[in-house]
Amino acid sequence: MAGTVQTLTNLINPVAGTVNLRSTNSKSNKRSFDVINNSLIYTKARSIKRTLVVRNNTNSDQIQENGSPDQPARKSGIVSFSAMVETLLSFASNNFLPLALIGGVTLGLANPYPGCLAHRYQLSKASTIGIFIILFSAFHDIGLTLRSEDVSAAAEAWPVGLFGLASILLFTPNLSRFILQLHLQPQEFVTGLALFCCMPTTLSSGVALTRLAGGNSGLALAMTVASCLLAISILPFSISKLIACGLGASVPTGKLFRRLIVTLLIPLILGKAFRESFKGLADFADQNRKLLSVLSVLLLSLVPWIQVSRSRSLLLAVKPAAFLVVVMMGVLLHLILLGFNAVSIRCLCALSGDNKSIFAKKENSTALLLVASQKALPVLVAVVDQLGSKFGEPGLLIIPCVAAHLNQIIMDSILVSYLNKNEESIDNITLPQLYKTSVAKDN
Repeated sequence: MAGTVQTLTNLINPVAGTVNLRSTNSKSNKRSFDVINNSLIYTKARSIKRTLVVRNNTNSDQIQENGSPDQPARKSGIVSFSAMVETLLSFASNNFLPLALIGGVTLGLANPYPGCLAHRYQLSKASTIGIFIILFSAFHDIGLTLRSEDVSAAAEAWPVGLFGLASILLFTPNLSRFILQLHLQPQEFVTGLALFCCMPTTLSSGVALTRLAGGNSGLALAMTVASCLLAISILPFSISKLIACGLGASVPTGKLFRRLIVTLLIPLILGKAFRESFKGLADFADQNRKLLSVLSVLLLSLVPWIQVSRSRSLLLAVKPAAFLVVVMMGVLLHLILLGFNAVSIRCLCALSGDNKSIFAKKENSTALLLVASQKALPVLVAVVDQLGSKFGEPGLLIIPCVAAHLNQIIMDSILVSYLNKNEESIDNITLPQLYKTSVAKDN
């Protein structure tokens, strides 16, 4: 992640001193003066030439005079500082999402007044709507990069997509029943993770990781879009049945459904309408994808900042051990999701033709494993914002979900890296063996 450092150094040109000698008006004295002056200048030039040190730097030659011993240390300090700044900027750019989320939580704990003021002006609801308006451009950009082969591969793997949707919206939400049986103080930590299980898949990271792993990106995109749209109608009922009943609370499903339409569906439609109506806006979105991604992350980080600011006094009363436990619970939850989907893929392969099954293709199984094992934090933020305090303090509900979201991205990134390295090692072993076999047959 460290960037390259380019330094510009100035050449230090020695300035030779002048020698003024007084002479008489005679020609011989003037001639002697010229000889002495030329000799002194030549001697001075030779001595300066010996005292210059030429050092090779990254892009330019740095010439230093021995008369300034502090200058090398000063310039090396500047180079070290530039390298440190470049490293920090590269790290921040590559890890902007976790840094923004952690930063929002930290700011809320450090000074709750700005967050409470933002809540008073309904900034959290506006940020949630903005997230989904911007995220439509992410779907559009991913769709533009799909080739016709990817689309046909996604259509061919429709049984895999159907099972993926069932796993995301029907099977894995039932884990919330078991999570609610756990006892942890505050209880909102447990309730937050139970709500997290009911969410659809992540809005962009699942597709990106599938592509990095060489999976079926068309199938991953189809499952992502379909799960997010279907979640608008399924989430109110699953939350009411799985969460509210377990807590002995009541959730107005009709009201939650209407609010999700306003918060999730309408922003997606508006994003599409704006893009198609204004060509300049579409060009701006295409040319500034990274800027829009950063803006989306900033809007997402506003919600934990506001909610943590509101619940600061309660969070400060929580024991540090409780935070550690909830982080480990998030790790365990993602491992269970990965294990469930991996075992399901094996079982479906055995039931539908083993190696000839559509589930046995590496591209399809990779897309299913990654996309169906992740949960969307922005959708949970929208749901918690709409529920208010029905299930407890919103800040306490969101904290474990932020940790679980970061855990799943880190763990899946490590998994993708392992899969790629494993495939490269297999290729490196297989190709020489195939070459030796073919040579032996030719001989």
